[in-house]
Amino acid sequence: MNSQLIALAEKRGELKARIAMQREALAQNIWPVENFLGVGDRVVDGAHWLKRHPAVLVAAIVTLAVSRPTRAWRLARRGFVVWQGFRKLRSRLSGIL
Repeated sequence: MNSQLIALAEKRGELKARIAMQREALAQNIWPVENFLGVGDRVVDGAHWLKRHPAVLVAAIVTLAVSRPTRAWRLARRGFVVWQGFRKLRSRLSGIL
C-alpha cells in the first residue's frame, strides 16, 4: 500500500511539472491572440464611449460636412453601403445560427 502511495505521489509530481511547462508554453504563444483581443476591447470601449457622448460624434460629422462637403457626401455613401451590407449579413447569419 505504501509503495502505491509513493508511486501516486511521484506521478502527481510529474503531472504538475508537465502542467507547469504547458502553461509556460501557452503563455509564450498566446501573445498574438492577446494583442488582437486587446484591440477588439479598445474598439468596443470606444463604441461605448461614443454612445455615452454622442455630441462628440455629431460635432465631428458637422465639422466634416462644413469643411469638406464632397468628402462628407462620399463618406456618407460608403457608410450607407457598409450599413446595408452589415444588415444583410446579420439577417443571413440569424437564419443560420
